[in-house]
Amino acid sequence: MTRDEFNAFCASLPATNHVVQWGSSDVWKVGPKLFAVGGWADGADAFTFKVSDIAWEILPDMPGLRPAPYLASRGMKWIQHYKPPGLSDAELEAHIRASYDMVAAKLTKKMRLELGI
Repeated sequence: MTRDEFNAFCASLPATNHVVQWGSSDVWKVGPKLFAVGGWADGADAFTFKVSDIAWEILPDMPGLRPAPYLASRGMKWIQHYKPPGLSDAELEAHIRASYDMVAAKLTKKMRLELGI
């Protein structure tokens, strides 16, 4: 997945917003909450997303994936896809969508209603 494809996929999810921060990272949020980050790792595209407890146990052992720098070091279950082989585009999209769903579910009912989700 390219950075443009990552941004297009994240933009296709309901009620998302995009900001560029932390240098030149593409930061995607649902409401005010982060669900995905696109940036570079050693000059290559890298994509960071929140994961479930089960995915947290499995994904860090896969080549091309690691606990996300900064976020995972603070006890959060976030993974970074940082080099091949990593995940297929379809798998990466599924994990980003799951991250979106987990984050959106934690928003208040009022916020979800305001966002139409």
